[in-house]
Amino acid sequence: MILLRYKKAHEKIAMGLLSYMPGEKSVKKLQETVQQYESDEQSQLFLLKDHDDYIGVIGIELEDDAYTVKHLSVNPSYRGEGIGTAMVSKLHELFPDLECKSTEQTERFMKKCMEKEGAD
Repeated sequence: MILLRYKKAHEKIAMGLLSYMPGEKSVKKLQETVQQYESDEQSQLFLLKDHDDYIGVIGIELEDDAYTVKHLSVNPSYRGEGIGTAMVSKLHELFPDLECKSTEQTERFMKKCMEKEGAD
């Protein structure tokens, strides 16, 4: 599995994956979310690719000494397989010197990921 930085060519895939998140259902809201990642240098969106399939999406906002996970979604067909945890781990590899933070929407999942990493 590889984590790829979002490109405009992936817009429909990203919107489809983001639509699995609560509060991200309407096409207008999805377009606004993707537009935010396209236009703001501090906002970065990554897609997780497994062979030929895009199975997850994770979006962050970069700060000087940290990044905040704002969006995280896994294709329902792949849930329960550690995909979300894998994406969080890959972010840690990309930004090893930055603290990882969460939003109210991603906090519960992020805590679960940290517990899993601690158990390994």
